[in-house]
Amino acid sequence: MNEVPRQRRRSWPTLVVASALTLFCAIVAGVASSAAATELTRGPTQAELDRAALDEVARRWQAWPAGRVFPETVPYAPEQGGEEKARRVGISPETRCDGAVDAPLRKALRRAGCLGVLRATYIDALQGIVVTVGVAAFADELGATRARAALPRGGRPSPGLRALAFPGTVTDRFVSAGRQAGLARQAGPYVVMATVGQTDGRPARAVGEQRPTLFAFTGDIADRILADLSTPARPDCVSTEWRC
Repeated sequence: MNEVPRQRRRSWPTLVVASALTLFCAIVAGVASSAAATELTRGPTQAELDRAALDEVARRWQAWPAGRVFPETVPYAPEQGGEEKARRVGISPETRCDGAVDAPLRKALRRAGCLGVLRATYIDALQGIVVTVGVAAFADELGATRARAALPRGGRPSPGLRALAFPGTVTDRFVSAGRQAGLARQAGPYVVMATVGQTDGRPARAVGEQRPTLFAFTGDIADRILADLSTPARPDCVSTEWRC
């Protein structure tokens, strides 16, 4: 019997190994392709939906129209009871953090990572009280919490949010000297501030003893605006408003 050449005998193991490697690579590629296809076609996880919801909340101060951040009317409970509506007089086009608050607060807002402050002014149903509301936006909840801690407490209006008046309206005499009370609320990446005075522009020192309930409705306005901004919505990954 003729002997198989030695070189040919050595090539068989090589071919077997090469075939096995080719098959193995094909299997790996198939598994990888399948995994990639599964990853691309699967629905978002709950953690991803939660993250998308938080991201959407953080973008609202820029993504929403100004009239959505500050509704044309906001319901409140007046001193005498029942329900009334505060009417929006105007919205400031200025969004700089430094321009919205008194100088002593500017450094604290910058340190907390203030991204911008939106302001609008409302008038009560009797057109005797003016309320300027400011929405300060931060990168995250931690920044907002730090900023809130630096703001005055106890209803003191100064240092605080600057009054925003609109010439030719009933608010045109509302200036910083006329601020009589203030407040701040925080939720998520937002701090909502408010400062309040009277339409006649009288300085706080000229008012004498104040009734604590006179400006209490300011909290209703601030709470409504803050709740709208900070409450997460159910993600809709089909909508262009969402990034799932």
